[in-house]
Amino acid sequence: MTDDINNLPTDPKALQEMVLSLQSQVKNLTAEKHHLIEQFRLAQQQRFGVKSESHPAQGDLFNEAEVTLDVIEESVESIPTTNKKKSVRKKLPKDLEREVIIHDISDEEKTCDCCGNQLHQMGESRSEKLEFIPATIKVIEHVRLKYSCRGCEKEGIKTKIKSAPVPASPIPKGIATPSLLSQIITSKYQYALPLYRQESLFKQYGIELSRKTMSEWMMKSSALFKPLYDKLHEIILQQRVIQADETTLNVINEDKAKCYMWLYCTGSDTPTKNDIPNIVLYDYQSGRAGKCAADYLEGYTGYLQVDGYVGYEKTSATLAGCWAHARRKFQEAEIAQPKGKTGKANMALNHIQKLYRLEIELKDKTPEEKYKGRQEKASPLLSQFYQWLEQANVPPKTALGKAIQYCKNQWHKLNRYIEDGELNIDNNRAERAVKPFVIGRKNWLFSNTANGAKASAMLYSMIETAKANGLIPFDYIRHCLEELTNLTLDVDTLLPWNVKLS
Repeated sequence: MTDDINNLPTDPKALQEMVLSLQSQVKNLTAEKHHLIEQFRLAQQQRFGVKSESHPAQGDLFNEAEVTLDVIEESVESIPTTNKKKSVRKKLPKDLEREVIIHDISDEEKTCDCCGNQLHQMGESRSEKLEFIPATIKVIEHVRLKYSCRGCEKEGIKTKIKSAPVPASPIPKGIATPSLLSQIITSKYQYALPLYRQESLFKQYGIELSRKTMSEWMMKSSALFKPLYDKLHEIILQQRVIQADETTLNVINEDKAKCYMWLYCTGSDTPTKNDIPNIVLYDYQSGRAGKCAADYLEGYTGYLQVDGYVGYEKTSATLAGCWAHARRKFQEAEIAQPKGKTGKANMALNHIQKLYRLEIELKDKTPEEKYKGRQEKASPLLSQFYQWLEQANVPPKTALGKAIQYCKNQWHKLNRYIEDGELNIDNNRAERAVKPFVIGRKNWLFSNTANGAKASAMLYSMIETAKANGLIPFDYIRHCLEELTNLTLDVDTLLPWNVKLS
């Protein structure tokens, strides 16, 4: 220690420079330490924590007195406690086939134990059990009777043989019926059951169906849906609002390590009373370049609601942002905070929650009423929040700093949802629509070729659009496969909101 002191310079100015240098090093090391601690907490949450993005009730969140540096003053609302309702078993559908089994006592027991008189029936008690009957498979054998002329046969004249035409089939000269194809398609694309598992399932019934054969059937079936897909694509481009998202996909026979499945949707997840069609369309592309979205949405100038990915700037659409993504950034900042502490991340989450509460109030309102309500109530809240973002003094490399910077960079898009009542506060509709593909990808892992990925995009689109319109995908896919072999078919009759399923 003495040697270290003896080695220090005696010039006051040199000592001051050394102190400033050490202070700078300490500041940098402290910032790096905080950054690493934040990353560690986020990693712990990602691996072991709850994945839900739900936000605690505003009144239970934190005590405002602890956040004295924040400009926005929050009012603490008391949240009434409610008793949890006892769960009640839902009744089974009345249209299900019922088999009634009567349980009765013997004739000897139908006498009174006290006086010996005959007992009479005074009522009954009923309970229901649900029985499962495995799927049945049958062979439909088509017999085409042939006719010829005996007179021509005797005279040696060329005999013309007449017979009924070959019935139309989705797979010409194949053994697959529309119902079998629909079963395979929905099993893979609705319930994420890979073809190799379906192969073993069919073996239980003594049927040899290789995954190669089923894969070829998927390709041919998707080609039949092309006119219907194109019609839905045409309709989606006529809407005022489209929501979009994209996710990765591994394709073995592609040069790129990562390919992408793009998603475009309108309307909602379930049938509603409004006139906006519920459409979900997937589009496979080998890359994530903005040109992919620009080409798919060529000529579209309406609203496109997306996350912060810069590639969507290539389109001609007016971009609207996603408050769910902004909230997610602040939730990460909240996780990165020391345990038990509240701070600016909580402040931001609390304010964003106010915007979402307003959306709950406006949920069943018309677009005009939503626009009016947002202008009256959401607009002041957004102004306050932006003022807080501008005044927040936070290191940019921290989780909170990144969240604040994201909001400031995306502000013109995040603020846009109050301009039109048909816009949503977030892009969760698209994220929910892409989720079935993500779940399926965990099971079948990859596509072999680009054509296979395009076929998957086509079939996922049909299934998710059917679900969004309240149709049973199996019935809808089967009906479409029966009708699409008709060359004179009007494809409008197969649109989910027009189709008549038997």
